Amino acid sequence: MRALIWLIAIFAVAVGVAMVAGVNDGYVLVVLSPWRAQISLNLFIVLLVASVALVHILLGLLTRTLSLPTRVSQWRERRRRQKADRAMNAAMNALFEGRYSQSLKAASNAYAASEGSSMAALVAARAAHALQDKTRYEEWLGHAAEQGKESEVARLMTEAELAIQSRDFKAAGARLAKLREGGHKHIAMLRLESEVQLELGQWDELIHTLRQLRKHKALTGEQVAPGLRRAHIARMKQLMSAEPSELERYWLDIPAEELEDRGLVEQALPLMAKAGFAARVRKQAERLLDEKWDSGLARLYADCCTGTLDDAHACLHKAEAWLEQQPKDAGLLFALGQLCRRTELWGKAQSYLEASLGLQPEVETHLALAHLFETLERPADAQRHYRAAAELVSGSVGS
Repeated sequence: MRALIWLIAIFAVAVGVAMVAGVNDGYVLVVLSPWRAQISLNLFIVLLVASVALVHILLGLLTRTLSLPTRVSQWRERRRRQKADRAMNAAMNALFEGRYSQSLKAASNAYAASEGSSMAALVAARAAHALQDKTRYEEWLGHAAEQGKESEVARLMTEAELAIQSRDFKAAGARLAKLREGGHKHIAMLRLESEVQLELGQWDELIHTLRQLRKHKALTGEQVAPGLRRAHIARMKQLMSAEPSELERYWLDIPAEELEDRGLVEQALPLMAKAGFAARVRKQAERLLDEKWDSGLARLYADCCTGTLDDAHACLHKAEAWLEQQPKDAGLLFALGQLCRRTELWGKAQSYLEASLGLQPEVETHLALAHLFETLERPADAQRHYRAAAELVSGSVGS
């Protein structure tokens, strides 16, 4: 339709020009002494238009001829970039597929075609690292470093990640520290830092990093819990050996969200009890058991009650209330037996411990009964439980 409109328009213009030319009887006199030339105005117009068109064409040809070297150079540059892009795509694809030799070869071609691409050098370094080729790995890292600030962050992140894969955590920490000095701080970097801090035992730093990852929703609460648990327990052990008086303050500073971790409470209980701060853990343990029953945590409940005799009676009352709902729980029965020992209810202690032993034979239950019988001056019964405990230990070692 558009072509038809243009055709009609051209014919209309042609008809109009022909009509105007038909009624135009003017002429142009050209004087070039001693010659004269007289031509019609219509012919003069045609010649003028043709001359302008010819000059325009000649100038265009001249311009294209003069720009030919530049255009050839641009064409070659496009060809070079296309070749480099194809090689880079092939290198990345081979790297993700696990074909590291092909990836290294393609990345080398991309680096040569792009006249020193830092990304090609880093891909080649990753492929060489996967091939355990340390010489070429260091060589390609050197090529990446030659690009200066342009690729510094990517290079340091790559070095840190690959150092972690090689379990060279000190080297990884040094690279990450350099990034921090440069003011860089992002999620991927925090993830790498958490791995390094965990392996190097940098517990305070690990706790801070994991909390940041949780805050930015890079990790869920369940994902950070094991790392936080390990860091808290390790830090508490350090305080136990260096500054036991600071242990209570440390426990109180742990956020309530992190104290929801039952594994943390279970592991912290013996440490706090040994330092004389078991009462600080008691309320948290009771709340967790009230919310959701946990036999392992219930087994440790007696450790929460190492204070006065009144405290032990209060704990015994609480545990016996749980027993109405959990009458066949071996962990709770063990805790009741221990609490009865502390309150000198010898008969009930024996009954609870033997009931626990009947449900779940444990070394510590045998030992608790042995200690109880020693207190009651029943050496034969005590020796019987010592032997049973030893048999359980030897059986577990043998298996």
